[in-house]
Amino acid sequence: MAENAKQAEVEATDAPAVEAPVVSEAKANPEKFLKEFNWHNYQEGIDEVDDLQLKEFEKLVAENFVDTLDDEVVEGTVVHMTDRDAIIDINAKSEGVISLNEFRYNPNLAVGDKVEVLIDVREDATGQLVLSHRKARVIKAWDRVNKAHETGEIVNGFVKCRTKGGMIVDVFGIEAFLPGSQIDVKPIRDYDQYVNKTMEFKVVKINHEFKNVVVSHKALIEADIEEQKKEIIGQLEKGQVLEGIVKNITSYGVFIDLGGVDGLVHITDLSWSRINHPNEIVELDQKLNVVILDFDENKSRIQLGLKQLSKHPWEALAEEVKVGDKVKGKVVVIADYGAFIEVADGVEGLIHVSEMSWSTHLRSAQDFVSVGDEVDAVILTLDREDRKMSLGIKQLTPDPWTDITSKYPVGSKHSGIVRNFTNFGVFVELEEGIDGLIYISDLSWTKKIKHPSEFCAVGDKLDVVVLELDVEGRKLSLGHKQTTVNPWDKYETDFALGTTHTAAISEIVDKGATVEFNEDIVAFVPSRHLEKEDGSKLKKGESAEFKIIEFNKEFKRVVASHTAIFKEEEIKNVKAAVKKQASQAAEAKPTLGDANDALQALKDKMDGKK
Repeated sequence: MAENAKQAEVEATDAPAVEAPVVSEAKANPEKFLKEFNWHNYQEGIDEVDDLQLKEFEKLVAENFVDTLDDEVVEGTVVHMTDRDAIIDINAKSEGVISLNEFRYNPNLAVGDKVEVLIDVREDATGQLVLSHRKARVIKAWDRVNKAHETGEIVNGFVKCRTKGGMIVDVFGIEAFLPGSQIDVKPIRDYDQYVNKTMEFKVVKINHEFKNVVVSHKALIEADIEEQKKEIIGQLEKGQVLEGIVKNITSYGVFIDLGGVDGLVHITDLSWSRINHPNEIVELDQKLNVVILDFDENKSRIQLGLKQLSKHPWEALAEEVKVGDKVKGKVVVIADYGAFIEVADGVEGLIHVSEMSWSTHLRSAQDFVSVGDEVDAVILTLDREDRKMSLGIKQLTPDPWTDITSKYPVGSKHSGIVRNFTNFGVFVELEEGIDGLIYISDLSWTKKIKHPSEFCAVGDKLDVVVLELDVEGRKLSLGHKQTTVNPWDKYETDFALGTTHTAAISEIVDKGATVEFNEDIVAFVPSRHLEKEDGSKLKKGESAEFKIIEFNKEFKRVVASHTAIFKEEEIKNVKAAVKKQASQAAEAKPTLGDANDALQALKDKMDGKK
C-alpha cells in the first residue's frame, strides 16, 4: 500500500501544470446572471417547452397513436403476412399479430387491407401486442344486429343448414335462428331448397342473456301481402268465383290461398260424391277455381266450395227413374241402421236394415253388406226435391210369409236356430225371414228356468212345434217342450195321493226338508212330517219311507210325509186292540172302568204320551 501511494505521488509530481479556470459569468456579472437564470429548468430538471410546441406535439400524438383500451374495436392495416400470421399496424408502440385462421372467411386478405381488430393482450411475454380480429367482428356484429333490431333494418343472411324446427342463418358472422314458420307465408315442405342461399331478413327477437338471435323472412313479405289481402277482402262477394292454390290439406277439408287470403273448402263441399279424404280430389300447390259460399263479418273466415261449380248429380238423374225400378249400386257407407248405396255419381240411396231381410228380428247392416260391395236393390221411395231415395234388397226375393199357413201350420214340427234371447223367451229362426218365439214356460216340462240362457245358447239347434200363427201380425208362437211327452202325465199316476215311496233326505230347508224321488220329482216334507216313530226327526242323508200327501201337476208341487207311515199303522193297531179287548171283555166280562183304562192307555200311546 505504501508503495502504491508513493508511486501516485511521483506521478502527480511529474504531471504537467493545469491552466487556472476562467472567471465564471455569474462572478463576472451577477446581476445579469440572476436575471437570465432558468428557474424552471433548475426545479423540474428539464427544459421548459413552449405552449405552442406542446399543443403541436399533442396533436401529432393524437393523429398517430391509438388509445389501447379493453373491448374497444380499432381499425388497423395489414403491413406484413407470414404463412401463419398477419402483422397489423394500429399506430401503437408496436405492431400486433393475428392468426390467419381468423381470416378464413376472407382468403384474399393482402398487405394494405384495412381490418377491424380488438386489443387482446397489450404485451405478451415477449412484449408483443396481440390483437383479435374475430372478437372485433363479434362485437361489431352484435352492434349491427342490435341496431337492425331497433330500427327494423333489412339485413342479408346466409342460410347455412337445417335444424330442428327451422334453419341456421349467418348474419354478420352471428348464427341466428330462422323458424320454419317464419320462412314464408305459406307452409314450407322442402327446407333444403333454401340451404346455401343468401336471403333478406328482419331481426325479430334478441335474447341478450343467452346470445340468441331470431330472424324472419316472412315478416318482409307480410306487409305487401296485408295490402293485397285488404284489397281482396274488400271485393269479396258470395257466389264469386276465384282462382286459388291448394295451400294445405287436412282430413276435414282443404285450405286455399286466394292471394294472401286463405279460405276453407270443407270435405263435403269438394265433391258431390262421397269421399274419404280430400287428397282423393286435390293435391298440394294445385291451381283451381272455387266459389265463395259464405264469410263472417270481418271476412277473416271464408267458406269456399268446389263441387258447386258443377251441376248437381240429382239434376242429371234420368226422369224415367221411378219407384219400383231395379237399380245397381256400390256400398259407400255402412251404419248400424242401414247402408248408403251410390246408384250414380253423387246420387245415393239408403237401404234400411229392415229392408235387407224379411226377418222381423233386426240385425246390423254389417251382417248383410260390406263397403265396396256391388248390390242390386229396388227403389222404394224417391224424392227429387229433397234429393232422397230409399232402397230395398229383400224385395228382390219372395216374401216367405206369403204361404206361411201351408208351410208352418199349427201343430207342425220343425227345427230352427236360436238367434236371440229375451227375458221372457227365445227367438228361433226357422228360415230366412221366418222367426218364432218360444216363451220360457214352453221350454221344458220339468225344469224351472229363470232365464233362457240357462237352457240353451245362441246358435243352438232346437226342435219346435208351432203353437200359434198370426199371419197379419207376422208372428209365430213356438214350443219346445211340446216335442216330447209330458212326464208329469205319468207322474200323476205313479205319485198319486197315498202312494208310498222310499228315498233319502236331500236337503234340510226352511220349515222342512226336500226328498228327490227321481230327476224330476223333488218333494217337500214339512218339519212336523219328519218325525220318526221314536219321536226323533229324520236327518240329511237318512233314508225312510214317505207317503204322498199332496200332488199338483199344474204347479209341479209334491208334498210327502214320513210320520203318516207309522201313525196310520198305529191306528190299525188300536182298532185291532179294541176289537180284541171287546171279545175278551165279552168272555171275561170286565168292568167298565177296566175297559176305559185300557182304551185310555191306547189313546195316550197314539198321541205320543208316555
